[in-house]
Amino acid sequence: MPLSDARPPETAVSGLYRAFWRWHFYAGLAVMPVLMLMALTGGLYLFKPEIEGALNRRLLHVPPAATSTAPQAWADAALNAAPGKLVQLVVPAQPTDSAKLVVESPSGSRQAVYVNPHDASVLGTIADGGFMDVVKRLHSLDIAGPIFNLLIEVVAGWAIVMVATGVVLWWPRGQTGGVVSVRGAPAKRVFWRDLHAVTGIFAGAIIVFLAATGMPWSAVWGKEVRRMTTEAGWGRPTAPGGPGLHQAHNPPAVPWALQEADIHVGHDMGDMAEVHALDLDGAVASADVAGLKRPYALSLPSAPGKPWPASYMPDKVQDTRTIYLDPTDGRVLADIGYRDFGPAAKTIEWGIAVHQGQQYGLANKLVMLAGCIAIWLLGVSGLVMWWKRRPKGRLAAPPRALTRGAYIGLAAVVVPLAIIYPLVGVSLIVVLGMDGLIRLASRSVPRKA
Repeated sequence: MPLSDARPPETAVSGLYRAFWRWHFYAGLAVMPVLMLMALTGGLYLFKPEIEGALNRRLLHVPPAATSTAPQAWADAALNAAPGKLVQLVVPAQPTDSAKLVVESPSGSRQAVYVNPHDASVLGTIADGGFMDVVKRLHSLDIAGPIFNLLIEVVAGWAIVMVATGVVLWWPRGQTGGVVSVRGAPAKRVFWRDLHAVTGIFAGAIIVFLAATGMPWSAVWGKEVRRMTTEAGWGRPTAPGGPGLHQAHNPPAVPWALQEADIHVGHDMGDMAEVHALDLDGAVASADVAGLKRPYALSLPSAPGKPWPASYMPDKVQDTRTIYLDPTDGRVLADIGYRDFGPAAKTIEWGIAVHQGQQYGLANKLVMLAGCIAIWLLGVSGLVMWWKRRPKGRLAAPPRALTRGAYIGLAAVVVPLAIIYPLVGVSLIVVLGMDGLIRLASRSVPRKA
């Protein structure tokens, strides 16, 4: 046997350690770059109100005045500044707030037009969402197309695998240093090993929370969970009405649990010729009469005869409220709040609010920000550790465990995640195949003694 292949005899403990170390390495190699991008953009998005306030101050605020023009006048001014189709109105809450109107152009792009509600003058126009929309699309990987959005589930699932395997690697086995303290100086590998381990153990729970609560936005898991929880009665409330027209609005400005809700209208298309259609002024008046708190987002229906949804979505999820207005007379067809959600929808909505740093004020933002910073510390320290120990010209993955029992312990951690998150399971099969190919290639290349 060549000297480079010699190993000390493997025990059950060392075999388990090698198995977890190898898969911790592969998990980090596969997803850490994307996870670091998501941590960077997520950290920025935690402070969305503050960043938007600084970038768009001249668009968001107006001098107070005693009088106000009608919402239709705001719409006319917005459409004159940005021709197209009005799809959403954010009704201002304070006399010093502007009205935001989202207009969709014939090409499909959307512009946010800010209007002074007191005199219907246009303050300015920007791409809908502005800079923070770019940050959000980078965070969800949607900016690269729908296919890349699938990576959300893969990255989040493997982030959980990294934390779980990392805890096993961190677990004290007689050592006194590197458990809760960092040894050595930055020039030594032990410093980066301890920094990696200590950061991971203190921030692991936050990282798992961020990964799990980010799953509702995934293209596969999120959609399926919303469907299953709704069918089981654990999600959104049952939609009112009988056979009729399905609710559709564009863009959606409702809680996650309601984004695929079917709200029916008690009129068929034959009735529509005999009744007056609801207009923008009437819809705003109806929402105000219903007691919906401002600022709320009123979405215009995508076709005649479909309801007008209006949503008040504050920081605290328990105060969320969405109403659906009849398109003929403005009466409230459905009035849905957090209290009406099933247990699964309540849990997911709460998780989303905490994930975004909204539920518990500044402390919530800082804790989530700490998780984002920890991900960068883990990524950088892991890279430095690998760089300091790498052999030239080789990937230097940790050695495989020789005992079959070691993989039983590893499977107990990885397989349940692969079942819960289907795309993680698919990626696991891909990684296993690549690992096998790497081993075959390494056997075919002769090594120097």
